[in-house]
Amino acid sequence: MDWKSNAFDWNQARAFLATVEEGSLSAAARALNLTQPTLGRQVAALEAQLNVVLFERVGRSLSLTPSGIELLDHVRIMSEAANRISLTASGQSQTIEGQVRISASDIMSAYMLPTAIKELRQVAPLVEIDVVATNEISNLQLREADIAIRHIRPEQPDLIAKLVNEASAHFYASKSYLDLRGRPKTIADMAAHDFISFGDNDRMIELLNPYGLGLAPKNFRLGSVNGFVSWKMAQNDLGIIVMSDDVAANTPGMERVLPDMEAMVFPIWLTAHRELHTSRRIRLVYDHLAKFLARAFG
Repeated sequence: MDWKSNAFDWNQARAFLATVEEGSLSAAARALNLTQPTLGRQVAALEAQLNVVLFERVGRSLSLTPSGIELLDHVRIMSEAANRISLTASGQSQTIEGQVRISASDIMSAYMLPTAIKELRQVAPLVEIDVVATNEISNLQLREADIAIRHIRPEQPDLIAKLVNEASAHFYASKSYLDLRGRPKTIADMAAHDFISFGDNDRMIELLNPYGLGLAPKNFRLGSVNGFVSWKMAQNDLGIIVMSDDVAANTPGMERVLPDMEAMVFPIWLTAHRELHTSRRIRLVYDHLAKFLARAFG
């Protein structure tokens, strides 16, 4: 090992990673409890040490350069290793205990979170997980949950938000329904079919008709504010529904309608209160979910 040349400063790398994940120098400084000038100097020092430019300004925003993009994956691996070292050295992963409430949609709670929780149990068996399955946005500031998985970025300044992935969705129906009613060949054919809504028919029409479907209230005679119930309706041959491709792929008997249609893409944000930085158990669960969701879709 050439120890003299291996002088990489983790604090500088951490400042770079925080800037990427928080979206700005000011937000990264707050997350790391540093002043913005201090954090800026750390990023600049990393650029000087590596002799590369990591960020460029685009208007009022920062954008990664090709060198920054190339470095990012390596720094994320370093961050995960640093977290593992910290947990291993102190025995935290096995001794951290207490409840953590996770808020997610009913579909996410039923189809995705059980696998994440099963993995978490192996790392932190004493942590108690309470899943708040709701399609409403839980108020983290009122402590309705500790961590939330959302499809929109929160705007509250006391919350931390991390874009961990994007998921895709298409139209699906049971094979039995399509055998009976026929398989649409074009977008225009969709208007002759029954659709299942997620509660608000007018909102569903508003979201779907820009894709050229030409739907009207008569298409939505069935639905529920509970996504799990709506999905079960579709499985029981009652109509066409919009669903995440990952959920549909693991549901026997469901078939994608218009398989060549462009996917509907929606973001997955992992959100927590800023107490994340002072609560070991919340941090542990948050980091585990971030890694799980980053690889769970697609």
